[in-house]
Amino acid sequence: MTYATIMVSLASDQSNEHCLAAAREMVDRFEARAIGIAAAEFSPPLYFTSGDEADRLIEQGRSSIKERLSELEVEFRKAMGRGSAQVEWRTSMEPPLRFTAREARAADIIVIGQSRSSAFTDPFARVSSSDLVMQAGRPLLVVPETADWLDLRSVLVAWKDAPEARRAIVDSLPLLRKAKDVTVVEIIENRGTNDEAVKRVGDVVTWLSHHGIMASALVPEHEGDAAAALDTVASNIGAGMVVAGAYGHSRLREWVLGGVTQHLATESSRCVLLSR
Repeated sequence: MTYATIMVSLASDQSNEHCLAAAREMVDRFEARAIGIAAAEFSPPLYFTSGDEADRLIEQGRSSIKERLSELEVEFRKAMGRGSAQVEWRTSMEPPLRFTAREARAADIIVIGQSRSSAFTDPFARVSSSDLVMQAGRPLLVVPETADWLDLRSVLVAWKDAPEARRAIVDSLPLLRKAKDVTVVEIIENRGTNDEAVKRVGDVVTWLSHHGIMASALVPEHEGDAAAALDTVASNIGAGMVVAGAYGHSRLREWVLGGVTQHLATESSRCVLLSR
């Protein structure tokens, strides 16, 4: 298993520098084809008028969006620096989430910049990683602005005995094979026992070994918030990337209540591979 095609989702209203750097590194590591993707839609202001003035504003807004999308294509192609046969650009004048989720069929994984808060993401200008992971049917590599490169010296697999985590670890196999150290950690929740958790992560470590990946198991003692506990473990082992499943039937519920998925998608200081 490898990543033959890597898609890069670009935002029109924030910097894409770190996202593009991580994507370029992945393209080089896996000798993969690269697809850049961006979309935007004109959003009339709240004080929107009518008649000829409205037509002028709409045309002006659409022209500005087209210009910005053209700039993003130049930015993408410059960052990839590869032959035209290995690089493709896709764009559309429509809501970015809808377009990107639809086009995700063409890729093995999507690299996307971190949105600091989904609550304040402009849905007409960029894709929220929290929304996209629920709709794309592909794993996401979420890149924060604090990540200068794709650090695979130490990778943390956030295990939870659920289908999402099982899909995430399978989706991450190409990256885990390139990692120097892999740690599988389970944070005990909902009155689970330490012995049960140790057995689960032990099974995962054994499974990874049959895929040629040597990993260690960890079930830390903790009290309180699971996301904070994961951050502590990641810091202690010097993790440059976290692998996790994206949980929750209702992403709105996770946003309101907090949750590990939302934290990893919007607040992590490390690259995060999320899969649903």
